[in-house]
Amino acid sequence: MQDRVTKLFKAIADPTRREIFHALVVASTALSITQIASDFAMTRQGVTKHIKTLEDAGLIYINNVGRERFCNADPKPLKEVDKWLQSYSKFWDDKLDNLEKFLGQKHT
Repeated sequence: MQDRVTKLFKAIADPTRREIFHALVVASTALSITQIASDFAMTRQGVTKHIKTLEDAGLIYINNVGRERFCNADPKPLKEVDKWLQSYSKFWDDKLDNLEKFLGQKHT
């Protein structure tokens, strides 16, 4: 079982999935899979596979209305990626601060 951050990185690693997610965020409303698929030069089945990966990562959720499936974006899980990146940002800030202190010392 993949951990949550791995699923998120997998989901956003692909440019098509990022484009689908971005379209849903910008739309600020649910879009049907048919509407989403019409914007891509691939089969509906191909788009559905991308949507499934986004759904598995928690970046979108799907509501069924009759025979149609509607997708909504949920950007909140991206906070986990941001949190993961911040730990490295702090690490490098600390390293650069230490380097600055070292270089600022007078060496005789």
